[in-house]
Amino acid sequence: MNSKLFNRKASRRKGLLPGTLLYTGEQKLEDVRISVLDFNEKQCKESEPASVEECFAYRDSAALSWINFDGVHRVDLIEKIGEHFNIHPLILEDIVNTDQRPKIEDMGDYLVIILKMIYSSSTGYEIDAEQVSIIVGDSYVITFQEKIGDVFDGIRDRIRNNKGRIRKMKSDFLAYALIDAIVDNYFVVIEKLGEELENMEDEVIENPTTAALQKLQKMKRQLLFLRKATWPMREISNHFDRSESVLIHKNTRMYLRDIYDHTVQVIDMMETLRDMNTGLFDMYLSTLSNKMNEVMKTLTIIATIFIPLTFIAGIYGMNFQYMPELSWRYGYLGIWGVIGTIFIGMIVYFRKKKWI
Repeated sequence: MNSKLFNRKASRRKGLLPGTLLYTGEQKLEDVRISVLDFNEKQCKESEPASVEECFAYRDSAALSWINFDGVHRVDLIEKIGEHFNIHPLILEDIVNTDQRPKIEDMGDYLVIILKMIYSSSTGYEIDAEQVSIIVGDSYVITFQEKIGDVFDGIRDRIRNNKGRIRKMKSDFLAYALIDAIVDNYFVVIEKLGEELENMEDEVIENPTTAALQKLQKMKRQLLFLRKATWPMREISNHFDRSESVLIHKNTRMYLRDIYDHTVQVIDMMETLRDMNTGLFDMYLSTLSNKMNEVMKTLTIIATIFIPLTFIAGIYGMNFQYMPELSWRYGYLGIWGVIGTIFIGMIVYFRKKKWI
């Protein structure tokens, strides 16, 4: 995440009253898409309301209603749904603030869960993330997402086809299923990051280029963002399990503990990747240093060989009149013989010492 961009987003709220809704995410032109799944054990109805007012009837529905908003940039719609469902203005403020730290709050009549849903891009090591806010009431669950597309398709299919326990359980179990889907996708992202790090290990050892260093630095930023997203998840899952809210039933708590276990596994795997990334940085510097040492050793050997040869050439390059060897018939060949003998002798000596 770009820190400069984050600072600009944070500065937009300067001087505003608490509870003032200000969308801090990317500016979008498309409208908000609303989808509803209203179901019980016997039936399931699916719809896409054309207006937010059509969702008001689901507040006191006899069935369990899952209302999903794809897009939180229309603060007027968020205000309307908040007024009808009695959602506190400070909670609505957190929903449209897409840089909100993941958290869980018990508001009495409803629970608020805010977390990050992450995806891996096609490159394998870049992470795309969006904020997901979940409002859990007695007979409804409202989810707010930044954009269309999520990891909840499997849950929708289970509801439509009446598979599993969701249609037999209450709103807390649906909230559990949503959180579990988000956490499980963390494993997919971390696995791809791990594969990329393993591939980069060979690249760093064989060819420690500037491009490899830039890729490691980018990976470091991705892992830092992932760390900020995963560590609060442990707090959320633990609080969710230990909460005394009447909205959380006894038969759901065992599943909530499973989320906690998965979150701890995600954190352990993420910390392992961070250690691997740090190790690759050290390996990059070490490999680069070794290659430089090899170059310096080669240059030193070449210079060492040519020092005595240059000395001989320097002596016989002097223009003195009386130099006996200059008048010798085989003087030129003799000097080449001496030079060759010194050259071969030094090569043999260096190999014997295993310097080359």
